[in-house]
Amino acid sequence: MDVSQTLETEEDQLTCLYISLYHPQQGAKGMFRLLPLGPGTGHHAHPADEPLRFGRDQQACTFALADPRVSRKKLSVQAFRTPRSPYLQFSVQSLSQRGRVSVDGVSLVYLERLDIGATALVKFGDYEMLIRVEQGEAVASFEVLFDVLEARPARAGEAGPSIAPVMETGWSERPADLRSHGQGPMERQGPRERQGPMESDETLLFLS
Repeated sequence: MDVSQTLETEEDQLTCLYISLYHPQQGAKGMFRLLPLGPGTGHHAHPADEPLRFGRDQQACTFALADPRVSRKKLSVQAFRTPRSPYLQFSVQSLSQRGRVSVDGVSLVYLERLDIGATALVKFGDYEMLIRVEQGEAVASFEVLFDVLEARPARAGEAGPSIAPVMETGWSERPADLRSHGQGPMERQGPRERQGPMESDETLLFLS
């Protein structure tokens, strides 16, 4: 059967993006306070045809970072499909004209994008974002679950929580025995690239 002809039902499981975040000053600066974190707020349903945008601008971005040094729009995560697979796949695109985004060690400049697999480590400035994809059958939407790591994902071997995909009719409670795929953060070879200062752009407001 042509995968483009398959019908989506209410019982189809949602693909889930588990996004684990880290910044060395996260405890003092609170740059993740605008994200849906904590009990009852961690799940976010999102249409598959709209990109997830990250940056400091709460109006232009799906998820905002409370950090004046981050670009208005820094990066996006976009779902897509191919004719040979029934599942959603994802790519990361740099949206900033200043500064770079690193995806598994590959440096992206403005509007460059890179397809990711089951896991990806995204870095910009001192931020590290570990993305894990847990596949579901639904293609019209997917869910996002955030958490904050206590240590850098490249060192900690900690990949955040894992829960079974939920039905599109509503969110499920986290099961007692969490499902694990044995997928940790991507291991990189060679020395850790040196992070430069956070970029600014022409619309940055300097707060007194």
